Amino acid sequence: MSISVLVPTLNEQRNIADCLGSVSWSDDVVVVDSGSRESTLEAARARGAQIVDFKWNGQFPKKKNWALENVPWKNEWLLILDADERITPELAEEMQTTVRQPAADGYFINRRFMFMSQWIKHCGYYPSWNLRLFRHRLGRYERLHVGDTGSGDNEVHEHVVLNGATAYLKHDMLHFAYPDIYTWIEKHNRYSNWEAQVEVMRRGADREAQAIGSRLAKRRALREWSRWMPFRPTLRFLYSYILKRGFLDGYAGYVFCRLLASYEMMSVFKAYELRRGRTRNEQL
Repeated sequence: MSISVLVPTLNEQRNIADCLGSVSWSDDVVVVDSGSRESTLEAARARGAQIVDFKWNGQFPKKKNWALENVPWKNEWLLILDADERITPELAEEMQTTVRQPAADGYFINRRFMFMSQWIKHCGYYPSWNLRLFRHRLGRYERLHVGDTGSGDNEVHEHVVLNGATAYLKHDMLHFAYPDIYTWIEKHNRYSNWEAQVEVMRRGADREAQAIGSRLAKRRALREWSRWMPFRPTLRFLYSYILKRGFLDGYAGYVFCRLLASYEMMSVFKAYELRRGRTRNEQL
């Protein structure tokens, strides 16, 4: 029994060849692309991937949910992999063995975040469980906001809600999300739009999403609770650097925790801006 692979892309020239190389064992790799303007598609075709074009309408669904609904998947089991992620040979073997005699309908995979050429083992970023391998007909990404948040056409921090049993795989995947500081800031500028939108427009949505898994639900409940705290950027740094022992990751851990605090600051300011705009509109 084989596994299909979904890779959503937009201008992933730097990542796509290595990403697809890590899933070369699959007989059904589909790249769903949003109009890349460089050599992403050429590199994907060279690796034997099927290309599907995606044009977002600015509403729902976004890219991954659309692909789950519309791509004619060859296999029952689907792995969702971002272009900046890599499947290790050990994880590939474990997944293929698991789906031959599955004990569940979906499996969480742990991710190792790579930053400044090292694995960030602390800072609250490990473990980082995501439901990525599942029977595709049973899973869809949750919907935590309505409309365009300015974060792009791909699901950002939404998680898969599975109508079935889940379990956890042993081996990790690698995540090369932040090759440099510029990329980190560019991505989190967009992500903070999403954070602010969810905070202002969908407060309490976390209670609707217990099906994402108990560990993620607890993490999100903590995030929801923290939104009521004062001095959130400072608290985020202290939480990541002290409580989650980011100092053990050396200088990279310090930089990473400082950037997390700046992300919190952007989210706070953008949420304030959204609230002020809503209040003014209600007064008109």
